Amino acid sequence: MAANVLAAFSVLKNHVKFKVNQNAVAVDNLVFRLHYRVTFMLLLIGTILVSSRQFIGEHIRCITDISIPTHVVETFCFFMSTYTVVKHLNATAVLQGELPHPGVGPAAKGDPVIHHAYYQWVPFVLFFQALLFYLPHYIWRKMEGNRLSMLVSGLHMASLSLNETELNVNDIKIPSKKDRDERIQQIRTGFINRLHLNRPWAYGLTFCEIMNFINVIMQIFLTDWFLGGAFLGLGRSISQSRPTDKVDPLDIVFPKVTKCIFHKYGPSGGIQKHDALCVMALNIVNEKIYTVLWFWFVVLAIITGLGLVWRALTMILHARSTSFNKFMFSMACPGKYNPWNVLKVTHEYYFGDWLFLYYIAKNLDNYVFKELFQKLAEDLENRRHARFKILPPFEQSLLKNQWDDIKPSVN
Repeated sequence: MAANVLAAFSVLKNHVKFKVNQNAVAVDNLVFRLHYRVTFMLLLIGTILVSSRQFIGEHIRCITDISIPTHVVETFCFFMSTYTVVKHLNATAVLQGELPHPGVGPAAKGDPVIHHAYYQWVPFVLFFQALLFYLPHYIWRKMEGNRLSMLVSGLHMASLSLNETELNVNDIKIPSKKDRDERIQQIRTGFINRLHLNRPWAYGLTFCEIMNFINVIMQIFLTDWFLGGAFLGLGRSISQSRPTDKVDPLDIVFPKVTKCIFHKYGPSGGIQKHDALCVMALNIVNEKIYTVLWFWFVVLAIITGLGLVWRALTMILHARSTSFNKFMFSMACPGKYNPWNVLKVTHEYYFGDWLFLYYIAKNLDNYVFKELFQKLAEDLENRRHARFKILPPFEQSLLKNQWDDIKPSVN
């Protein structure tokens, strides 16, 4: 049994990482990772659970009084769907012994019934949903094109670069001082040369974050449609106290015992209808999966929506508040920053440049980024002075007064 369980979940080994990769480059945030890692994994686990007989045994077991082999009836009922009778969804009748199970009992021709055919599609739908949650991450990786990785790779341990030669400690490379300085210069040159050209990178990330939000909302309504309109109110009905005369909502959506009608020819060629009672072991797992998904989708939608609000605030505040920039860069790469350097660096570029620099900060050691930040401030100051000299005298005076008004406020 243990070997079968390990074999079933071995497919997930490439997606679960317990060892931290020192060279991993972060190109997204925690909210993004909740979609393509946590939710993707959750849906894959659900797919495996409902597809593996070793966890719950046979998905369906039917009782019938006809001479046809039982497995034939079970196969027929599994693929042609089972049903419950609405008028027998009565908890009081079950408690008093008038009915054997909720929804199971005799039915007249015109009595309304609920057909349950979704369970045969559950593994396919869960796997399809997992792919949809992974899709924005896949699109973003293609759009990003490892651009950030090419700049910062090899600098994760650069703050320890004290020797003239490269060191290897427990498979961790510590670059030499010369290599570190060359890589920092490479980042400076690449950032300055592409100033104002980083907007596609930033807007691509924002677009994929919006895709995440749209996707999780769409998944809620897709699941509700798949379960016949029973998903939207599932969590609320579970959380509320239930009167004793009401059937458990989970027993209505995911009945454990259902009815099935098997048709066959009689001795004279007439059609005979045989009643079968089916135990749906698969629904024990289904109800747990969809209950967890309801609560998780709601939490994920709220977190993703707040993440988009935060992204909108960063677009507004990055060019207006030095305190905001100090806070953001201190959060990405802890340390004290000269407010004047922060202002010089953040005043000159658009949101795309700001976001790209922020992710550079997230992927560098504190000491290395502070050095890079100081150098970028000097580069931008030199660039500003070069442009300042070619301006007409009137514009030079106006620009100088603007900078003189700003500088005292950040000292």
